[in-house]
Amino acid sequence: MAKTIDDKLVLAISSRALFDLDESHKVYESSGVEAYRQYQIEHEDEILAPGDAFPLVEKLLNLNASLGRARVEVILVSRNSADTGLRVFNSINHYGLAISRAAFVGGRSPYPYLKAFGCDLFLSTHAEDVRSALDAGFAAATILSGGASRAASDELRIAFDGDAVLFSDESERIYQSGGLEAFQASERESAREPLRGGPFKGFLAALNLLQREFPDDACPIRTALVTARSAPAHERVIRTLREWDIRLDESLFLGGLTKSAFLEAFAADVFFDDQAGHCELAREVVATGHVPHGISNEQKV
Repeated sequence: MAKTIDDKLVLAISSRALFDLDESHKVYESSGVEAYRQYQIEHEDEILAPGDAFPLVEKLLNLNASLGRARVEVILVSRNSADTGLRVFNSINHYGLAISRAAFVGGRSPYPYLKAFGCDLFLSTHAEDVRSALDAGFAAATILSGGASRAASDELRIAFDGDAVLFSDESERIYQSGGLEAFQASERESAREPLRGGPFKGFLAALNLLQREFPDDACPIRTALVTARSAPAHERVIRTLREWDIRLDESLFLGGLTKSAFLEAFAADVFFDDQAGHCELAREVVATGHVPHGISNEQKV
């Protein structure tokens, strides 16, 4: 009988986002593929330490136990071969992660398989793969190393930037070309015109559906918008989310203030932002995913 995973929230994650593979990656960079392969085989019984996205994966999978049914699926998508990936699966088993599906693509980008798996989100440390996934219409982010982990908690907290992440970059383009005054004037004039969706709209919608399966007073998922916008540019955002029928638990309109302190106060498990400078600051206090999308990430020719 054919099986599908259409009714689940699906996260695809690379090996290096899930586990700390820095040491073996240095072998690959210094000595090549065959040396890397031999190194992984020789160390395949050594358990890998958790990577930057490990706590997020663990909390997402724990939602299945809370609901009493499998509503979240995590799939390993890796540039490793199955041979070199055995160490990764040994580590998955060691930590008791309920991950059973995988795509090992032997050095090539795994992004073509995201559609086949029905993925809602792709996390990787390989920026090129993330860009390819975004270009193909998937929510995707490059997990930055060094992100801090919050204290142990059963609650999953995810924070999002607005423009070029949840929303399109149409307003950001006006800001960058005309400045703050032009941006605010445009937002006032377009306050009742919903913004177009950005790359993370679908993932937030899937997460919101998952939230609605829990009682309002006992939901283990909490979401936040953390944006540099401020009044009067807040109204269009609020009306857009209302039009989409998507709920955010918290919305922080910071008017250009540095986001790090607010992410720490929210106790986010992960934060997604399109601007590299914001991500570099945020990674000091929270695991951070850079979303290389929109005008701020257009590659100069």
